[in-house]
Amino acid sequence: MMEEDALLTTLKILIIGESSVGKSSLLLRFTDETFDPDLQPTIGVDFKVKTITIDNNRCKLAIWDTAGFERFRTLTPSYYRGAQGVILVYDISSRQSFERLGTWLAELDMFSSRANVVKMLVGNKNDREREREVERAAGVAFARKHSMLFIEASAKTRDGVQCAFEELVEKIVQTPGLWEATGERGVVVLGGATEPGWIQYCGGYCELI
Repeated sequence: MMEEDALLTTLKILIIGESSVGKSSLLLRFTDETFDPDLQPTIGVDFKVKTITIDNNRCKLAIWDTAGFERFRTLTPSYYRGAQGVILVYDISSRQSFERLGTWLAELDMFSSRANVVKMLVGNKNDREREREVERAAGVAFARKHSMLFIEASAKTRDGVQCAFEELVEKIVQTPGLWEATGERGVVVLGGATEPGWIQYCGGYCELI
């Protein structure tokens, strides 16, 4: 039996979406448990690593945070290459950020090197309920149409952030052929990763569309 603390694989996760939707804030909340309301927009790409445990198996996440401004996105193809999971973010208080999701999906389809990449749609800033411009039902419908996982979250309050990343990873390791970690004896298999019922992992925050 594999030891619980054995590192099984490294997964590449990409965070995409319009500028100012909170991509960097979601990343910092997940990796560092911090929130900076005055965080400056990402220029080019930021990169962080975090190891998490899923089903008693440890996975290292290499998370890329990409710039939303077109003028800063000069390495677009390399962002997507090899990614097993993508988090597509919009701001629930910005209808424009939601309406631009199709453009980001088109770019993903163009540059992704994996046809079965797992996609998670995150409606960020759900702490701004009074300023809401995108109803939750609209997010659910978009996610269902494009075979994505879905959650509303808030980097500010922490709501749903951990769940978003954990559910994405859970789905990745349950997708045959999407990830692999090779050692002296070949491919490592995650114990219990293909068991049903993963959607209950974080108490029902996330939906499998």
